[in-house]
Amino acid sequence: MAANPEAKMEHPARLIKKYPNRRLYDTKTSSYITLADVKQMVLKNEAFQVLDAKSNEDLSRQILLQIILDEESGGMPMFSADLLSQMIRSYGSAMQGFMGSYLEKNLEGFQQMQKALQEQSQKLYGDNSRTPNELWGQFMNLQGPAVQTLMQAYMEQSQKMLAQFQDQMQNQARNVFSGFQFPGFPPQGGSDKKP
Repeated sequence: MAANPEAKMEHPARLIKKYPNRRLYDTKTSSYITLADVKQMVLKNEAFQVLDAKSNEDLSRQILLQIILDEESGGMPMFSADLLSQMIRSYGSAMQGFMGSYLEKNLEGFQQMQKALQEQSQKLYGDNSRTPNELWGQFMNLQGPAVQTLMQAYMEQSQKMLAQFQDQMQNQARNVFSGFQFPGFPPQGGSDKKP
């Protein structure tokens, strides 16, 4: 039975093919594009997928990581060396799967807060000839300390949530394995008494 045609997405993901010569080909416009063009798609919230032209392997993540690398190499990096080191240390640990979700949720929360602040500033200043970025910049200059305090409280709350999650996971692991005795490890409670 055929799928309902109305159930299809109105705007399917834009297909971009990456060729061995490192060039990106936009199948929608039938032209070669650059990473800067892909960045503009991201900024416009356009759905896209980058596929290797030969193998059809999905390269979307690699392209997005390349854009981030280019941005970080520019004048004002977003990530400190400490943050990048912590992210690298997360790979291969038991928390790796959780870390990506944790960062994603935090970024979503930050974007929601930014959107709310932008809407508030638009209500205060009204619609005029200035762009939203100019309004946002002015608002941040005037309200910088308050926003910084708000962000610090948000980050502290986020850190507490992570610590609570880690404690909860450790407690669950202890409960699951508390009834098992492992060779070379004393039973829980540290009792050395012989039966």
